[in-house]
Amino acid sequence: MSDIGSGDEGISSQKYHGQSMDAGGNNFDSGQQPQEQELATKMLQIQSKRFYLDVKQNRRGRFIKVAEIGADGRRSQIFLAMSTAAEFRDHLSSFSDFYSSLGPPNPDNVPDDGKLKSEMMLKDNRRYYLDLKENSRGRFLRVSQTITRGGPRSQVALPAQGMIEFRDALTDLLDDFGTDDGGFKGELPEGRHLRVDNKNFYFDIGQNNRGIYMKVSEMALGPQVKSNFRTAITVPEKCWTRFRDILADYCDKMCRAHQPSDSHQGGAGPAGAAGAAPITPNIDTFAGSAANRI
Repeated sequence: MSDIGSGDEGISSQKYHGQSMDAGGNNFDSGQQPQEQELATKMLQIQSKRFYLDVKQNRRGRFIKVAEIGADGRRSQIFLAMSTAAEFRDHLSSFSDFYSSLGPPNPDNVPDDGKLKSEMMLKDNRRYYLDLKENSRGRFLRVSQTITRGGPRSQVALPAQGMIEFRDALTDLLDDFGTDDGGFKGELPEGRHLRVDNKNFYFDIGQNNRGIYMKVSEMALGPQVKSNFRTAITVPEKCWTRFRDILADYCDKMCRAHQPSDSHQGGAGPAGAAGAAPITPNIDTFAGSAANRI
């Protein structure tokens, strides 16, 4: 059977040059992380396609990158948390059983959309759509990954005959590295609310595949306000301490600024009293690169 799954799928991919994967490149959040490690890799040749299964680890935990390299060198990839990879492995078994129960392809009995069986997986802000499809080239499993907040869809197409081989390779990696995604497992603090004059401030702690964060949102009240629209900022946990220190420094400076001047006491000016050292303000110059600024 000829190579299938790329004729009508519109896979957005780039040319892949060379034989090795880009270790340390794209991660589960598709951003570059210098501290990312590649723990293991497997390569499968299924028909005219190569599939790479890479177990990777960064500060947010472990995940598997699945990359498909077509006969023409085009590359597409998806990212699976370890727990999602385990769920995908189980779906591969059921899809394979269903595929085995099908008779020979019948061009006169193909659904309009080509779908023979579908499932959906949900992980944090990502959705995965599994579609066993049939077209003029044959039968294949299309796995699409989307982000709920918008963004491009990425997908790979696995020839149906290779589902068992792919499942077994995935099982070997999960047996070696487990199904734990890593990351924080404790209970997050409850949200807080602060009202000041005609404004409400909300402090909400959350977690996604990027890590733990604090969302600080503001909502104004009063007859002049036409909607309950909130404006918000998101502060990653890794800079909470620095964020707190900057606020504390401003609080301390404003507290001193509001104190009454004691220049009339002792008959000496602020810098004129014997034995009294002048007060040097603690000025934060935000030295360093822009990446370290808040």
